[in-house]
Amino acid sequence: MSAQDKSKIQLILSALSTKPGVYRYLDENGKVIYVGKAKNLKRRVSSYFNKNHDSSKVRMLVTKIRDIQTTVVDTEWEALLLENTLIKEYKPKYNIMLKDDKTYPWIAVTKEAFPRVFVTRSPDRSRQEVFGPYASVKYMNALFRTLMEIFPVRTCKLFRQSDRPCLQYQLHRCPGPCAGCISHEEYQSNIHSIIEILKGNSRDIIRQLQEKMMAFSSNMEFEKAQEMKDKLDILTQFKGKSVVVNPDISNLDVFTITEDEQSAYVNFMRVMEGAVIQSYTLEIAHKLEKTTEELLLQGMVEMRDRFGEFSPTVLLPFVPETQLLDVTVAVPQRGDKKKLLDLSMKNALTFMYEKNKRRDLVDPNRRSQQVLNQLQKELGLSKPPMVIECFDNSNFQGEYAVAAMVQFVNAKPNKKEYRHFNIKTVEGPDDYASMKEVVRRRYSRLLEEDKPLPDLILTDGGKGQMEVVRQVVCDELKVDIPIAGLAKDDSHRTNELLYGFPPKIVGVNVKSPLFYLLASIQDEVHRFAITHHRKKFEKGFVHSDLDDIKGIGKSTKEKLLTHFKSVKRIKEAPEAELAVVVGPAKAKVLNDYFHPSH
Repeated sequence: MSAQDKSKIQLILSALSTKPGVYRYLDENGKVIYVGKAKNLKRRVSSYFNKNHDSSKVRMLVTKIRDIQTTVVDTEWEALLLENTLIKEYKPKYNIMLKDDKTYPWIAVTKEAFPRVFVTRSPDRSRQEVFGPYASVKYMNALFRTLMEIFPVRTCKLFRQSDRPCLQYQLHRCPGPCAGCISHEEYQSNIHSIIEILKGNSRDIIRQLQEKMMAFSSNMEFEKAQEMKDKLDILTQFKGKSVVVNPDISNLDVFTITEDEQSAYVNFMRVMEGAVIQSYTLEIAHKLEKTTEELLLQGMVEMRDRFGEFSPTVLLPFVPETQLLDVTVAVPQRGDKKKLLDLSMKNALTFMYEKNKRRDLVDPNRRSQQVLNQLQKELGLSKPPMVIECFDNSNFQGEYAVAAMVQFVNAKPNKKEYRHFNIKTVEGPDDYASMKEVVRRRYSRLLEEDKPLPDLILTDGGKGQMEVVRQVVCDELKVDIPIAGLAKDDSHRTNELLYGFPPKIVGVNVKSPLFYLLASIQDEVHRFAITHHRKKFEKGFVHSDLDDIKGIGKSTKEKLLTHFKSVKRIKEAPEAELAVVVGPAKAKVLNDYFHPSH
C-alpha cells in the first residue's frame, strides 16, 4: 500500500461514525472485496489497521483495501440484515461462504388453480410454495404418504380437462379434478389442510376433521363420518410418532452452532406442537476472525431468508449481545426445551462429522495438513512441521539405561525411521546427560551423512529436557531446528505444550486434533522406549549365577534383581532377608548355593 493510499485510509478512518452500520472494503479496481457489520463502525473498522492479526487471510485482506464505504443503521440487528443482503449482492472474495447441502429434499405445492403436491430437491419459490428441507428422508416420505392418503390431490404434471378421469382416480390416488369429480372449493380445502400440516398446525386440522365427523354422524351420513374417522386415525397416529417433546411446546425456533478448524455449522429447527417440522444445517466457511456469536447470527439471518420470519420464541445456546427484534430469546438449562437444544446440537455435530468424513475420503491427507498448520500457527513456525522427531529416556534405577526416538511424517508414524539408543557415556540415572548423548548421536550422524533434518524436535519432558536439547542442537551442532516440550501431569500424560527459550506454555485445547496428535506422539515414544528397555532388562538376567541354581526360575530371578539390584547384593544378603522377597524355601536354596559351608 502506497503512502498516498495509507493517507486516504487514515482520513476515512478519522471521519467514521461511531453508530451501528455496515462497512464495505474496495480494492484498487473499485470492487467490493469484503462486507462487514459493526456495533460501532469507527472502532471496528479501525481495528483492521491498528492491530496485528493472527489470521493470514485478514492480513492479506488489509493489504488489498484501497477504499472504505459505510452505511449507518439504527441497530446492530439491522446491520446484520443489511450485511447479509450486501454479501449476496456483491459476493465479496474475503467474506465467509455459506455452503448448502443440496441433497436435502423439500415438499412443494404448486401455485395453480388445482395445485400439485410433490417432493423435490430443486425448489422453485417463484412457482411453488415450499416446505422443508427435511434432514430425514424417512420422516419426509412418511409425512408425504400420510398427507396423500388423507387429502388426495392430482399427481399428473400437466393438468388438462377431460371427459373421464385417469387410472389414478380408479386407484383412489387422485380426486379427479380434470374430470370434475371434485369441486374447486373442496380441492382447495384439501390443499389448505396439507399446507397447514406442513406448517405444523395439525391440531387445527384434527379439530376440523373431528367437527366434520360429528356433523356427518348427526346427519346420519355414517359412511362420510367413517371416512373422517379414518383420516383422523391416520393423522393422529402419525402426529404421535413425530412428537419429540411435550406437544404443548409450540411455535418456537432452535439454533445451535459447532465449529472445527475451518468451518462453523449452524443448525436450525422449527418446532410446532412438540414436533420438529423443519431441520437444516448450514456450513459457514472462511471464518476469518469472526466470533462464535457473529457466526451464529450470520447463520440465523440466512435461515430467516430461507424459511421466513422467526417464531415468537427462539432457543439459543447462549444469550447474544446483539438484541434480536420481535422475538423472545431463551437459553434453557433443563426440561423439554433443553432436550430440543441438545437435539439441535446433535444434528449440527452429526452434519460436521459426516462432512469431514466425506472430505477425508476424497483427500486422506487433509486432516493431517490441518493439524500441522495449526501446530505451525501455535508455535509461530515458518512452515508446517511435516517431519517431527520425539525423544524419551528409560532406565531402571540407573541400570539398563536406554533411549528411543520416533519420527512422525505428515502427522503419521514413520516406523522405519524409529531408533533405539543404548546409553554409552552416562553412569547412573542422569536423564539430562542421557538426552544430550542420544540427541548428539542422532543429529551429528544426520549431518555427517548429509541427510535431511526434522522440522520440529519434541522432548518428552519439560523445560530441563528442552534446554539440554537446545545446548546440543543449537550451541554444539550449530543447526536451527525448532524445539518444543511435552510437559506431563501426575498421570504422565501431556497437559501442556512448551515452546521458546525461555519456554512458555502454548495453550492447546484438550479436545482438539492437535492435542490428540501430541498425545499420540508421546504415547508412541514412551511405548517404543519401554519395549527396548524391557528387552535389555531381560538380557541382564541371561548370564548370571542365578541361572545355575536349580529351583530358581525366571520370575524368581526377576524378583531378586528388582529388589536387590545386583547378583552381588543377593549373595551378601542374609537368608532372612531373601525369605522376605522369595519365601523361606527358595531363600534356603539360595543360601545353600552361595554359602555351602554354612
